[in-house]
Amino acid sequence: MFQFRDEGIAKKIYQELKKRKLNLKIMHVCGTHQDTLVRHGLDKIFFDAGIDVREGPGCPVCVTTIREIEEVKAITDKAIIALYGDMLRSPGKDGSLADERAKGKDIRVVYSIEDAVEIAERTKKPVVFFGVGFETTAPSTAYVIKRMPPNFYVYSSHRRTPPAVIGIAAMGRVDLDGIILPGHVSTIIGSKPWEPISEKYGIPQVIAGFEPLDMLMAVYMIVRQIEDGKARVEIEYSRVVKPEGNKKALDLLDEVFYSSDIEWRGFPVLKESGLEIKEEYDEINAKKVFEDVIEHVKDQEFEEPPGCRCSEVIRGEIHSWECPLFGKVCTPSTPVGPCMVSSEGACAIEYKYGHGKNY
Repeated sequence: MFQFRDEGIAKKIYQELKKRKLNLKIMHVCGTHQDTLVRHGLDKIFFDAGIDVREGPGCPVCVTTIREIEEVKAITDKAIIALYGDMLRSPGKDGSLADERAKGKDIRVVYSIEDAVEIAERTKKPVVFFGVGFETTAPSTAYVIKRMPPNFYVYSSHRRTPPAVIGIAAMGRVDLDGIILPGHVSTIIGSKPWEPISEKYGIPQVIAGFEPLDMLMAVYMIVRQIEDGKARVEIEYSRVVKPEGNKKALDLLDEVFYSSDIEWRGFPVLKESGLEIKEEYDEINAKKVFEDVIEHVKDQEFEEPPGCRCSEVIRGEIHSWECPLFGKVCTPSTPVGPCMVSSEGACAIEYKYGHGKNY
């Protein structure tokens, strides 16, 4: 539980928020922010100050669709699959990739795409890297694609985060007073891609770091914008994030990927929200190389598991404990939806650090 020091700046920020008698709803877009929020008890502190802070589409595993999982499952008949651990247990239509591995499919957890390359070099067998993540992890995928190692392929599920936040604002289902923007993503893309959200929808935004004090300060900065009648993008995480972002990483993304229209779990198709591999790299693009294997998946319709409200959690419409399955049918050992699987998922974090809330 987060503890204030007697004369610390954190306590002063809390007191400033508390005395304003606020009634605000703020969304953040990062699983690491959710971990900081719940693990340190900041969610309770903010609630006490009249501020409801909840997670939006900030978990890459959570927003990866059942269709993508099913396509990768189809490829397991032809290649070794390398993926990050959180993706292994994310539910598909009839089970997860962990279930496929239990059936004898060669599916291996890696800590980086370089580990996947090493598997390809060592085994000489076809290896497909299931590339999941936002702009933070996509540059490392782009770097390897440029090298084009033999017998190595990439299935890109990488996504751009600003279109998802725009999608939430456009839906209007959540009356947002402010948005805490992801520090890791913004380290790559900078602050400028977020500006149209404030300009069009009048929502104050702050790019925040990941310490408890970062989040307290970000909320305070949003409150100050509201009081000043402003809606702009501010950088709290200025020790890392620059307005222009990381040029080398952005150049890599532009060279290897193009922005594609793609569906997100919990969303319709979001325009220019996917990072798809460019045509000149077709020979490493698993969606092209194994097109005949995954063709049968394309025309299928997929529905979320009955009773699972993960999609609403991803959109920030409800808290995890408002799902009737949370902590009962759906637990980390028996996850129904991906929000209970990933270490960045709101449900998994709430279950782990919920501090005895009365669910």
